[in-house]
Amino acid sequence: MILWILLALAAFSLWKLSRHYSYWRDQGIKQARQVYLLGDNAFVFFGRESFFDLLKRLYDQFPNERYFGVYQGTLPVLTIKDPEIIKQVTVKEFDHFLNHRSFVPDGIDPLWSKNLFALRDIEWREMRSRLSPSFTSSKMKIIFSLMTECAEGYYMNYFLKHEEPINIELKDTTTRYANDVIASVAFGVKCDSINEKNNEFYLMGNRTTTFPFWRCIKVLLYSIVPGFCKVMKLKFFPEDIYDFFMKLIKDTIETREKHGIVRPDMINLLLEARKGKKIDDLSHEIVDTGFATAHESAIHTTTSNHTHELTDLDIAAQAIGFFFAGFDSVSTLMCFMAYELVVNPDVQKRLQEEIDEILTETKGQLTYEALMQMKYMDMIVCETLRKWPPSIITDRVCSKPFTIDPVNTDEKPVHLKPGDAIFLPIVGIHRDAKYYPNPDSFDPERFSIHRALNLAKYYPNPDSFDPERFSDENKGSIKPYTYMPFGLGPRNCLGSRFAILETKTFFFYMLSKFNFVAIDKTQIPVKISTKSFNMVGENGMWIGLESRSK
Repeated sequence: MILWILLALAAFSLWKLSRHYSYWRDQGIKQARQVYLLGDNAFVFFGRESFFDLLKRLYDQFPNERYFGVYQGTLPVLTIKDPEIIKQVTVKEFDHFLNHRSFVPDGIDPLWSKNLFALRDIEWREMRSRLSPSFTSSKMKIIFSLMTECAEGYYMNYFLKHEEPINIELKDTTTRYANDVIASVAFGVKCDSINEKNNEFYLMGNRTTTFPFWRCIKVLLYSIVPGFCKVMKLKFFPEDIYDFFMKLIKDTIETREKHGIVRPDMINLLLEARKGKKIDDLSHEIVDTGFATAHESAIHTTTSNHTHELTDLDIAAQAIGFFFAGFDSVSTLMCFMAYELVVNPDVQKRLQEEIDEILTETKGQLTYEALMQMKYMDMIVCETLRKWPPSIITDRVCSKPFTIDPVNTDEKPVHLKPGDAIFLPIVGIHRDAKYYPNPDSFDPERFSIHRALNLAKYYPNPDSFDPERFSDENKGSIKPYTYMPFGLGPRNCLGSRFAILETKTFFFYMLSKFNFVAIDKTQIPVKISTKSFNMVGENGMWIGLESRSK
């Protein structure tokens, strides 16, 4: 009897799951075959596919659709491909899609739930307006000296002391550099992680941003059984990481307030905001960081009456959120940019010629303005962000009823309700031949005469690396809302200027002294690891440094 009851319960559960996983199909929306409980992430979960390749495969599976359905575990998510719909949800109807989906359930981890990415509605608006002045171009000029100290003083000089051959694993080197820059700029802490390999800040930072298997399981549980996670208090960050960063922030604030220390970093700006001081911005007088920069919306620059007083926990949450967002993503950008320079030596040589010209003009003393005027450097950064976007996807949650009207004959109206989630598949759009066309797929009739003339003589494969896409002549031909390395609309990435400046500074100094070359360990073409949630090469990302003086 008990056996029959168990079999009946199992059959009922399977029936319920089958109904659940036909959610999109029942609405006339295409979807892939599903693995119950794991959804579209099954191959990622079992280490057979990287998340990067998963998104690219799903995107390409529905070439003629403006959108398609996916399942994150058990959560149905509408994935939007069409630039016009993307414009609607990120800009025109932004108030319908104000928030990100918090993959950590509320009430579990205060250090996560209070950071800018996880905040919602009015709390997000207030915090964004408080943080925005910390990331303007004028503030980037101020902190440029801190980045130079790391790139030139620590990293370039470290490798100059070594005899050749110098073989480096890019992910290790660039995470150390990103760690030291963020430690200095966000936390006011000086780190030299290339000389002091096991300093506590780097070790804690590396643990904070690495996704081992057990953390991936935890994220999956957040999606499947959030109530259980709340009861069990499964924090996203381990307790010792929480204690470390909270103590660091509290000690820093106490020391600064006691001794009147002022430093051009994010903590100082947040302390000024806590006191109610207005932060002047002279960004209109400063050269901006480049084409890929995500520009601030007017809703962040208007005066806001802040109703919430900043606590030490708020400041710590922003600092660790900034660390979490910048540590891995910036190092990923630098890894793949270095890789592309190795496999495209003609591009590397031209960049070095531009670097040499700047060194001559500035008499060997790089300035912020000179770095920002390097057009070819910017073209390479932009193309790396297109081909290898560190944020391969972004999301939004519907907060007001929203309808996607049908355009094609086989479409029905799609009615999204509050709580429904959407994905914007950045990597799929950046590698789409419709927007970055192959020679075989180029159709001048789809474009205006002006764009057709440009693209007819210039249409590289979307999987190729070609900085000329972002030349003055060609970048105007890029279709709006098809290039989004830092997101779109008011909820774009606040730290885009920081990431771009940090990257350009590192490459300027390293390439002024070294050539990046392939070695036996260099994997060409690189393959994304299926063993890590982070975007890394499956065998590491190894290159050699060869002194230019030879």
